[in-house]
Order: sequence, then C-alpha cells, then structure tokens
Amino acid sequence: MANSSLLRLEGDSRIAVASERLGMRRREFLQFCATLAASLGLPPGADAAVAEAVASKKRPSVIWLHFQECTGCSESMLRAEHPTLEKLILDVISLDYHETLFAAAGHQAEQARKKAMTENKGGYVLVVEGAIPTRDGGIYCKVGGQTAIELTRECAADAAAVIAIGSCASWGGMPATDPNPTGSSGVAAVLGKPVVTIPGCPPNPYNFLSTVVHFLAFGSLPPVDDLGRPKFAYSRLIHESCERRAHFDAGRFAVEFGDEGHRKGYCLYKLGCKGPETYANCPTILFGDAGAGTWPIGCGCPCFGCSEQGVGFSKPLHMLAKVKNVEPPQQYPRIVEEKGMGATLGSAAILAAVAGAAAGGTAMVARNLGLSHKAAEAERAKAASKRTETEA
Repeated sequence: MANSSLLRLEGDSRIAVASERLGMRRREFLQFCATLAASLGLPPGADAAVAEAVASKKRPSVIWLHFQECTGCSESMLRAEHPTLEKLILDVISLDYHETLFAAAGHQAEQARKKAMTENKGGYVLVVEGAIPTRDGGIYCKVGGQTAIELTRECAADAAAVIAIGSCASWGGMPATDPNPTGSSGVAAVLGKPVVTIPGCPPNPYNFLSTVVHFLAFGSLPPVDDLGRPKFAYSRLIHESCERRAHFDAGRFAVEFGDEGHRKGYCLYKLGCKGPETYANCPTILFGDAGAGTWPIGCGCPCFGCSEQGVGFSKPLHMLAKVKNVEPPQQYPRIVEEKGMGATLGSAAILAAVAGAAAGGTAMVARNLGLSHKAAEAERAKAASKRTETEA
C-alpha cells in the first residue's frame, strides 16, 4: 500500500481526479472510502487502500445476468445514493452487460456481452440475479436462444468471481417455493461450486457495492460464511441489533397488528418476526438512504427472513421464529394473559383427594417423628442407668 494514512491522500492528485469524477469533494470521497472499509470490517489503514484502488485501478468489468426474478435487486441498486447508480456503473465499476439498464438490445446486447468476456477474460465479475430453472433441460428461461443454465455456465467459466445477488439467485427464493414447477435453483447448485451470495428480497445495494470494492482493492472477495454470505454483512442476527430488542427482553409484545403494543413499538416476535433466526445487517445499514426507521421492523412490519435459507419463502409468515440466542424471560407477564375458566367438579375432587393424601402423609410423618423421639429418649435413659450402676 503506497499510503498507510487516509489523511495523507487528501493532497494526492489521483484523489482529486477521482473525487471530481464521482462528483464529490475530496474529503467526501475519502469519507466514502473510510465508510466502505469500516462496513467491510477491515483493519486500520485499509481505508487508504480502498481509496487508492477506486482512484487508480482499472474499473472491474461486470456482466449482470437476469433470470427468474422481479428485477427488485436491480431496482434496489437504482436507489443507491453513496454513490448514485450512474456514478457506480460509470466510475467505480464497468457495467458491460445488464439487460434492464442497457441501451442496446437483441444482437447488439449479446455482442457486447461476448466482447466484454473476451477482452476481460479471467478478470471480470459475473453477477447473477434471479433463480435458474433446471427442469426439462432449463427450457423455462431463455435469453438470446440460450437457456439460463447454458448462459450461467458459459459466463462463469472465465469469470474472476461469481456473485449471486438476491435470495432467488442465492438458493432459489420465491420461484423455488413448493411445488417449484420449473425446478428453480440457486447459482451455486447449477455451477456445482461455491459462489458469493448476497441474499435479500431485495438485498441492500451497499452490501453488493462493498463486496465489489473489496475485490477491486485487494483482488479477492471478502470472507464468507458457510452459505457464501459476506461475513461483514451477515454475521449477526437481526435480533441482536433490532431497535425493539429491549421490548423483547422485557416481555412486551404486539399480538395483533394495530393493537396498543404495535402502536407503542413493542417487539413483533408474536406476529411472526423472523429476526431471531435471520442473519443480516438490516437494522444497522437500513434502506433507501431515507433516515432512521427505514427498514421493515422499523416500519412496523415483522421480518420474514428473506436472507435466511429455509426461513424466507419457506416458513409461514405468522409462524413463531426459532430463537437462536435467548427466549423471552418466563417471569414477565404476557401482554394479554390467558384467563382461567374456574375449577370443574372433577378437578376439585382430585385436588381434595391430593390435599387429603398430603395431610395424611404429614400426620404420619409427624407421628413417626414423635415415636422416634421417644425411643431416643428411652435409649439415653437406659445408658445413663448403666453408667450409674458401674460407678457404684
């Protein structure tokens, strides 16, 4: 790393050019790089490496494929503000193929994809959005005469990195829910090898941006968990950082939408919130750059676990989550306590019988204790008498 201090880069001519290109002041650009490094959990000094990489390295070529999806992941990218989408695709990365954002169409679009693959062989990043149908040879999704399976394998063959963005590309998501008529699957299953997954419906655009910048700065993708998710974004349960966690610990829950607890901001666990079993950074990074509270739970909607395989699109919305760390304390009363119906004749008789047996048992114990005491006294008196006779 040429510079170990981010502050020393402020006067660097490359930083001035890069900040002007991105439409930022130099300090804003350096703050942006520092934020990226912090969100990635990088050690001190790495922010300077990120700044130098963005300012001077060749922008990585990105080929973005679309399959079975709603384009929500791309829509999420459209709403990024730091930097904005046009700055991202023109100045941070080189988005060489994207069906939704492309001006080209048809044969021109396919020629652009093949040209980018040839010119950047072994160095481009492949991003896949959407699930891949595998049933009947994959005929349920074709682009340019090729099935999604064929396109994915062709583009992944010479890619430096493969990123599955969104829950659909990560493991099948919505298209793969039962009965899954098209045999929808995630990218890793189709390629037969691990890929970096950025799940979510949609995922936060900054999780994708940070992953690409890590690749740009260090030539490698960030560390991932056993599901391929970057640890900087998916290493903590939503429940751990949730703004309603204090209500959970205190036993305060909303039990119906619109009830008093819901209006007061109580915990949404009993409404089916899957935050206690879902790993993601939603509570800390939020969505849409619109200020505090701009994420589902902050808006009063339970998390449905879209970033967790086997939870989102699998569990019913109102099924209680499997709490992975701590359950609500049992000593606290519930928001709405169940009321008893009164004792029945049968239950009263059973209780009386139990109470009678207990009373009888207590009497027997007391009597036996009394007998034992008398026997002990008699033994002590007998021993004292023998000692007196011996002394005489």
